[in-house]
Amino acid sequence: MSASMRYQRRALLQIPQAQRQQMAPLTNLDEAAAQSPAASPSSLRFDARRYFGVGELRYIRDEIDIELADRAYLPDLNDLQRDWVASVAAPAFRVLAHRRGTPRAFASIGTGSGVDALAAIEILGAQVIGITDLFADVVDAAARNVRRNIRPGIEIALHAGAGDLLAPLGPSGEQFDVIYENLPNLPVDDTRQIERDKTSAAFLAPRTEPIPGFVTDWLLTMHYLALVQAREALAPGGVVLSTIGARLPLELLTRMARAAGLTPRVLTYGWKLQADADDVISTYAQWERQGLGPFRFYGAEALTAAFADLDPGEAGDHAATIEASLAGEQLSAVAAWQAYRSGARIGHTYVVLQSGLG
Repeated sequence: MSASMRYQRRALLQIPQAQRQQMAPLTNLDEAAAQSPAASPSSLRFDARRYFGVGELRYIRDEIDIELADRAYLPDLNDLQRDWVASVAAPAFRVLAHRRGTPRAFASIGTGSGVDALAAIEILGAQVIGITDLFADVVDAAARNVRRNIRPGIEIALHAGAGDLLAPLGPSGEQFDVIYENLPNLPVDDTRQIERDKTSAAFLAPRTEPIPGFVTDWLLTMHYLALVQAREALAPGGVVLSTIGARLPLELLTRMARAAGLTPRVLTYGWKLQADADDVISTYAQWERQGLGPFRFYGAEALTAAFADLDPGEAGDHAATIEASLAGEQLSAVAAWQAYRSGARIGHTYVVLQSGLG
């Protein structure tokens, strides 16, 4: 078990119920659990076509060459189904491009290594890119990664800044046609721990903004705050793509977007085997024992049958029907943990929620 997971478990057990309203999310367990943090090589090269799932490349180089900041997560090149950008973000970008055409400007909140921005350049054709993350060293490395991997002759306007959500992009004056986020889910109350031990993808400081109770109860704080901030950063007709491990009712996600003043729809819907299940499922079980949830997990066989051969866009169009078909297969986190320990393969659904101003 990593130091971050050990601290996470300890923190979970120490947070009183009354403090939850003021807590920020701790970790995006979908991405952080599936990818290894800083104990990694300082650079990484991989085939862009394979990783992004495209044919001929138009805007980025054939071989991606990225440097890795200490607090950014690596792409999972050994199993692209475990990699969040390759298996969730890139397919969602393809669906969005098919339905909405080419956006001029794209922003990523919490970019990490910057590969999500490269996906947006290649798949969406965005010409203006904004990237943010918590730490300057992470953002600086991501900006270099974007610039290094653009094909000769392709011009991209890049805005990059470190800080809270979209705030670092404010001075640019840009408005964005697409704002993408894959943000943390679980809270921690020690901001010093963020600076000492954690990657930028894993931990965020406590929040003081007013947040609807159901948002904090379902561990959606940062997703909600990103939507609130996005209202001022969206270009006319622009959309936010919130990528979320959907271990909760879909209705709560659309309710969250409406509470933030936006109009939502499900863009893509799919499922993943639970990565690093020993840590992740048990952590959600701890939250259930403290009164949250119940969170939703499923046996892998039930998920396979429910999604059949649907691609993520088709599944998104039928998300409510698929969710209803899985109602009898739901496992709480506590039940999922028990089933996993008995040898069951456990998964969860994910959603890319598209939200706009009207």
